[in-house]
Amino acid sequence: MASWETLTAFAILTLAVAYFPGPALLYTAAQTIAHGRRAGFMAMLGIHLGCYVHVVAAAFGLSAVFQHVPELYMAVKLAGALYLVWLGIGMIRSKLGGAGEDVVMAPPKTVKRALRDSFIVEVLNPKVALFFIALLPQFVDPAAALPVWAQFLVLGMIVNFAFSSADFLTVLGASAVIQTMKKTKAGFAFGRWLGGSLMIGLGLKLATDKG
Repeated sequence: MASWETLTAFAILTLAVAYFPGPALLYTAAQTIAHGRRAGFMAMLGIHLGCYVHVVAAAFGLSAVFQHVPELYMAVKLAGALYLVWLGIGMIRSKLGGAGEDVVMAPPKTVKRALRDSFIVEVLNPKVALFFIALLPQFVDPAAALPVWAQFLVLGMIVNFAFSSADFLTVLGASAVIQTMKKTKAGFAFGRWLGGSLMIGLGLKLATDKG
């Protein structure tokens, strides 16, 4: 592995990126606002698991395909964007529960769907793949006893847990903010509309982003 000085720099950079407000935090907040705390935590878990797909792909050089085949990158990006928009529309159109419904409770199907949807959204985001192949090689030591692919996995896991810690705090914050709002039917409807709108906005941003 790299030196302790290099690893310290890596940790600081990782935390700075993880806690900077971005699409992943907005997505987790949107799931929490629309469906409650449990769904938010499942969304966090789905993103965490989906991120391992990119970590493994980076470790074995598969993510580099996106750099050499821009058509594939564009196709995956658009698929992910359309999926986000579809999820957002589904949130807005979903049936309302009764007033006074507890924000921390969500139907089991909704919780499971949040896990599945979040995993798919993360896997279909090629920017995550490019992020890993741009960042991790800077902190890999080819001369170390640990194989390069194993160093990729270790560093990728550190990044993933850092991002998940930020998602965890986002879920707690979002659920606290909407605790009162969802005690009325109007507030409940607004929460679904806001969460769905955030999701649609993220999808449109992903589709139109030139990067």
